[in-house]
Amino acid sequence: MTRVGPGTMTGRAGPGTGATMATITIWHNPACSTSRKVLAALCDAGREPRVVEYLKTPPSAEDIRAVVAMTRQPASALLRGKEPAARDAGLTAPGVSEERLIAAMAADPVLIERPVVILDNRAVLCRPAEKVAEILG
Repeated sequence: MTRVGPGTMTGRAGPGTGATMATITIWHNPACSTSRKVLAALCDAGREPRVVEYLKTPPSAEDIRAVVAMTRQPASALLRGKEPAARDAGLTAPGVSEERLIAAMAADPVLIERPVVILDNRAVLCRPAEKVAEILG
C-alpha cells in the first residue's frame, strides 16, 4: 500500500498525481470506519491502493473539480453535509453553486465526504462501503 502525505513527491491529493492508469487511489480518513472498510476491501481484492489521507494532504479545487466530473454527480454529492461547518456556511442550502462547494471543500477538507475511490477516469464515493464493488467491477 502506498501512503501519500505531506512532503511526498506529489504533495497533493490529486486524482491522478503520481498514479499510473491501473493505480487505484483512495481519499482516506483512517478515523472513519467506512473508509477503513473500503481500504480493506481494496486490499482483500488484491489491489495496492495509493492512500491519500486527504485531511493531511488536501486536494486542490482543481483536483476536487476533476473528481466531481469523474463521479458524474454534482459537487454536493461529495459534500459532508452533516459537518456543522457545512451547515454554518450555508453549503447545504438549495442552489449553492458548484464552484462555491468546490472552493469550500478545497479550503476545509473536513467538508469532503469519504471515502472516494478513483480508478482511471472513474471515481466513486463509497458510501455505503459496498459501493467499492462499482470500481472493482
